[in-house]
Amino acid sequence: MTALTIIFSLLVDRVLGEPKRWHPLVGFGTIANTCEAYLNKMALSDNRQKVNGIFAALIVVAPIVGLSVWVDSGLSLYPIAQFIFGVVVVYTAVGWRSLIAHAKAVIEPLKDQRLDDARLSLSMIVSRDTAQLNDIEVAKAATESVLENGADAIFAVMFWFCVWGVPGVVLYRLINTLDAMWGYKSKRFLYFGWAAARVDDVMNFIPARLTASSYAVVGNFSVSLNCWRQQGFNWKSPNAGPVMAAGAGAINTSLGGSTSYGGAREFRPILGPAESADTLANSQSIESACELVNKSVLLWLLILALSAILL
Repeated sequence: MTALTIIFSLLVDRVLGEPKRWHPLVGFGTIANTCEAYLNKMALSDNRQKVNGIFAALIVVAPIVGLSVWVDSGLSLYPIAQFIFGVVVVYTAVGWRSLIAHAKAVIEPLKDQRLDDARLSLSMIVSRDTAQLNDIEVAKAATESVLENGADAIFAVMFWFCVWGVPGVVLYRLINTLDAMWGYKSKRFLYFGWAAARVDDVMNFIPARLTASSYAVVGNFSVSLNCWRQQGFNWKSPNAGPVMAAGAGAINTSLGGSTSYGGAREFRPILGPAESADTLANSQSIESACELVNKSVLLWLLILALSAILL
């Protein structure tokens, strides 16, 4: 049932895309924002902010996870209902079609040399400043986003459903959402968002490395593994580094380098092969990253199907 649930969830996602209205994570975000506004007090000490951050995360996450455990357990006597419930939850949590759609929204204007439109589409999926990026920098940012979010939005969801079913998916997606909201190094969130960021790192540790391995298997295997080994641990994120290094090597594209966050320039380590005329990021690099993600999804589904048959 695990493999079948994931397969059906991905099929629904490919057909319908993410919910346009009444998305549960939108409501969760509203609750989280309200809780953060009440508990995140800058006048408090660093340790007290950490404690408040832990408390806030528990308040918004624990009841929903508990409810998912209760509902899933209650449906265990009704396999068809439990299957449908699992499909709905995984479909809501996964973001395969939306990831590819956001990438295509950058690819098309970039191909047509409509740089302003490409920058605007890119701004919807990255946190860096996009207004002054040139075409290579836009392509780099979009490629990095596809590779990293493939791990977060697709493969980690599949992994946690295999490990702990519906509660695992719910817990992962809520923590990942909190990290996206609170996991910044800014003065406001450095300590308050510490717990959410650390738990997200832990929950993504194995999925990220499985994703990196998948990218290597379906891409340029030797280059991918070499880039992962040499560059993956130089990145500020312990999980994004291996994923993007392996992905960059798998599609033979140079990523990383200088960019801007909040008006400040930041130099990030180079990922993938050394920059040259053959490895410069462009619209084709974004398409290759999308193809890499799609092939990795098929690889995971094949492994799940074989496991279901053999076990």
